[in-house]
Amino acid sequence: MGNPTRSLHWLLNPVGLAFCFASFVIAGLETGEPDTVEFPNVTGPIAVTSGPREHLFASYYGINSWDSAQRYVTVLETELRYRLPTENDPAVLGLVDLHTKSFTPLVETRAWNFQQGCMAHWLGTAPDRKIIYNDLIDGRFVAVILDVFTQEKRIIPFPVSAVSPDGKKAISINFSRLRLTRPDYGYGGGGQNPRIDVAFPEDDGLFLVDLESGKAELLVSIAQVKQQVPDVPEDGLEYFNHTLFSRDGTKVFWLARATPQRNTTAFTVNCDGTDLQPSFPPGWGGSHFDWLDGDRLMITAKYEAKVYGHVLFTVGQKDYKRRGKGLLDYDGHGTFSPDGRWMVTDTYPRNKLREQKLYLMDMQTEAVLPLGRYIEPAEFRETGGEARCDLHPRWSPRGDLIGINSTFSGSRQVYIFRLDFGKRGSDPR
Repeated sequence: MGNPTRSLHWLLNPVGLAFCFASFVIAGLETGEPDTVEFPNVTGPIAVTSGPREHLFASYYGINSWDSAQRYVTVLETELRYRLPTENDPAVLGLVDLHTKSFTPLVETRAWNFQQGCMAHWLGTAPDRKIIYNDLIDGRFVAVILDVFTQEKRIIPFPVSAVSPDGKKAISINFSRLRLTRPDYGYGGGGQNPRIDVAFPEDDGLFLVDLESGKAELLVSIAQVKQQVPDVPEDGLEYFNHTLFSRDGTKVFWLARATPQRNTTAFTVNCDGTDLQPSFPPGWGGSHFDWLDGDRLMITAKYEAKVYGHVLFTVGQKDYKRRGKGLLDYDGHGTFSPDGRWMVTDTYPRNKLREQKLYLMDMQTEAVLPLGRYIEPAEFRETGGEARCDLHPRWSPRGDLIGINSTFSGSRQVYIFRLDFGKRGSDPR
């Protein structure tokens, strides 16, 4: 069995105790891989927010929520719990100090939801002090660049859906159209023209925003993808969502979907508008995603149109590989550590226990370490699921902290796991 001390150490880890050993056997011994993997020691979940108000990370899964020093995380605070927010339900965007666990309010935003927050990003141009987030101002959806210490603001006249790693570019999409096609990802308030009279508009789609000048240009129109997506019913609307820059900032991934059946085609395009292409053959669809580097991308999809799983491939090639050796054959929110060595992913609530599970996978051996099981109370999904709380994992800049949202305590709060690799680490106290 290899090193018994190492194996015992995994079993005694306080998270994932019940099924850590099973994962070790399936992903290691039975496949002929080495029987030990240098997993980090994991401590958590550590609550960094608490009630009576609800708290969630201020952005979608996979997006860095930490400043460069890993002292502060961007968090939304709200009294709303079980229903979709409207423009009349502002949330407070603030910082949680991981040394003291104190919440410092910064601003209110009226452009937010429970799935993606207000899409707050720490800007690559000043990751120690500046963030960008979405808001509804004077009847328009905009992005706001904020210095969290001086409160100095600059308005960008386009809401952001993704921000490039260097902090100089962003992708903007139509959040009013999203409100009608996928309400839990859109914003209330009519801050954009949803173009509900056109299934495939030629003047709407992905906009590339220059964050220095505030100007934007249409990168890919919704009409451009018409020949590569399944037929849209006469009463349907095609829409774009879930955008992400590659790690070198040269490419953009997104999903093209349609109402009412939500058929999906995953696409990539270069930032100059060239090389627009679907990610998969017909029938594979696509759901959640992350870039491993500048060319390789992981998307949860129906592998070979048969089995849903975490599929890794190189853009423009057909080198599709289903990762996890059968342990991760489901739709999860997979996201890679900054060094690309690890992938953390989660599950949706399963069975009558409504368990959401969290896993850490070693990318070299595909060995999987469970990080725990968390119960989501049914109340968070009873109103159509628009107020649901997915775990939505994310990594810190140094890759030694993982954050999640969870309702296992009965309210929506923010939690952190500390990963100790033996040589470096961060202390959220």
